[in-house]
Order: sequence, then C-alpha cells, then structure tokens
Amino acid sequence: MSGGVFENPEPGQISLARRIGDIEKKTGEADFWADIAGAEKLMGELKTLKARYEPWKALHAEIEDLRILYELAHEARDESETPDIEAALGDLSARYEKQNLLELMGGEVDKNGCFLTIHSGAGGTEACDCSGMLYRMYLRWAERRGFAMEEVDRLEAEGGIKSATCRIDGDYAYGYLKGESGVHRLVRISPFDANARRHTSFASVYVFPVIDDSIEVEIRPEDLRVDTYRSGGAGGQHVNKTDSAVRFTHLPTGIVVACQNERSQIKNRAIAMSMLKARLYEFYRQEKERENEKFAQEKKDISWGNQIRFYVFQPYTMVKDYRTKAEIGNIQAVMDGDIDLFIEEYLRFAWNNSRA
Repeated sequence: MSGGVFENPEPGQISLARRIGDIEKKTGEADFWADIAGAEKLMGELKTLKARYEPWKALHAEIEDLRILYELAHEARDESETPDIEAALGDLSARYEKQNLLELMGGEVDKNGCFLTIHSGAGGTEACDCSGMLYRMYLRWAERRGFAMEEVDRLEAEGGIKSATCRIDGDYAYGYLKGESGVHRLVRISPFDANARRHTSFASVYVFPVIDDSIEVEIRPEDLRVDTYRSGGAGGQHVNKTDSAVRFTHLPTGIVVACQNERSQIKNRAIAMSMLKARLYEFYRQEKERENEKFAQEKKDISWGNQIRFYVFQPYTMVKDYRTKAEIGNIQAVMDGDIDLFIEEYLRFAWNNSRA
C-alpha cells in the first residue's frame, strides 16, 4: 500500500489544480462577465479541467482511507479485513489506469468529437465488404461508450461501401480514435469467391477532430469551390429530387469534403463546412510537425500510406497492430467493437515517442 503513483500526486495533477485555482480566482472578479465570450470560454475550460482533476482528487482520498485501514489491521494483526482490502485495492487500481489513460490525451483537440472516414482499397466487392465491416466495428465501439453518432456521407457499392464518413461525439472521441488513421489490411476466405480462395483487402481510415469556435481556421471564399448535386439513398419525398447534397473543394490544399445526410442544403453546407475546418486544422498541424525533426519517426509510423494493423480470419484468427505489436486472437470480438487494447497501446506508444 505504499510507493508509486499511490504515494504522491502527479505533476500534471498539480498543474491542473493550479490552473483551476487561477480560473476560479478570475471568475470572482467584478468585471469577469464584461467579456461574455471570453467568460464563457473560461467557464468551459474550468468544467473540462474539473472533470479531469476531481476524479484524481477522489481517488487519492480513497487510497489514503484504504492505507489507514490497512495499517490499523496490520497493527492489530487482524486478517479478517484482508479480502475487503484486496478487493478495494483492485478497484482503485482499475480506476487509476482509466484516469491515467486520459492523461495521455493532452492535445489541444483530444477532448473533442471527431469525424471518421473509411475508403475501400482495390479489390472490388471483397474490398467494399471489408470496408463495411471496419465501419461497423467503429460504430459498435462508439455504441459501447455511449457516444453519439451521425452518418454524414456514404457511397455504397456492391457488397458494402466504397466510402463513408460519420461524426462521433463524446468526451475524448478524437483522442481515443486518432491513432486509427492509416491503412488496415484484412485477410480472409472471400464469401464472393466460388473457389474459396484467400483474399487480401485494404481500407484507409482517416480520423480528424471536430473543431469548436475556440480554434480559428481561416477559409477564404476565393479558395473554396462549392458544388451541389442530388443526394444518393433510397429516395423519399425530398431526397434524390433536389440538389441538397453539398461538396466543398479547398483549392489551395485539394481537400474535398461532402455531405448528403440532411434533406436541407443549408444543413448539409453547415456540416460540410465543419468537416472542412476539421480537415484543414489537421492538415496544417501535420505540416507543422513535418517541419520539426523531433516528430519525424512518429509521423512515419502513423502516416496515411503505411499499414498500421492487419486482421486475419483464415487459416487462424488474429488482429495485430504493426506499430505497438499488440495482438488479439478473438477477431470476432474486435469486429464487434472491442478495440480498446489497440487504442490504449497506441496512446502509450505515441506518448513514449513524444518524450524520446
């Protein structure tokens, strides 16, 4: 019951407490609400900081209570408390690991929601089916966490999807999923092959953050090309009958985003603009990182063109991450959304690389 992180607060927790104290001091000033926008921004930051700090504070208090109970039982040589102490320690350890994981997501936008896009690679029907399986995997993962999901765009193809984009909203959705960007490889006996041969399919996954109003991304009107077209889908009173779908092309970067989910062109424009801002934020962030040699090796590991994970269905079952070497034999659980091991191992991997 002594030593390690259970002994003293982490430096990060101390800095959180100081920042919370600074903001609370400002909220008590007479002219705090003179700048409403600035005040609301600070209140939002205060809420986020407390959500991170208060669980640590409660955790340390419970650890101290358990330490006292252990010492009293030890001094009295009372072993009857041992099962309860061990059970409580196991619970505290699990909660510590969960909170410690959040400390690995300290980026500017890690706490935000995200857009997730999947594109199928070469391989026709088989590739489109595998892309659909991966898309479902991420949706099931989001459901497990209680995150809100909204499909923004989908291009269907025989057997599955050619491409699809969804928005996932929840605390740290982007922080959790940012390491999923890259090329995924699937190997299985294709149900579309009459000769039952093994096929290899590829799918590209791209995750980028939802950008809120606190982060400015400049988009000049002259740099934007706007196209409207009829939405795809099953039809209805409105869909497929008007040019409600919207496609934005950012000319300087060549980034293209589209939205056809809403019946209103105005709503589709708003969603597409949000996606474009998010893509541009990520684009400019990566540009800055390329200029810094410190991140060169990490960018090589997570770049779009490199395979990050492979999924084997036959002759054995296994899912393995190329970067962290983490692997799971139960592929069905993974395809049902159980990908937390890969997410957590990547967060530790990226954290260690950033400090190397």
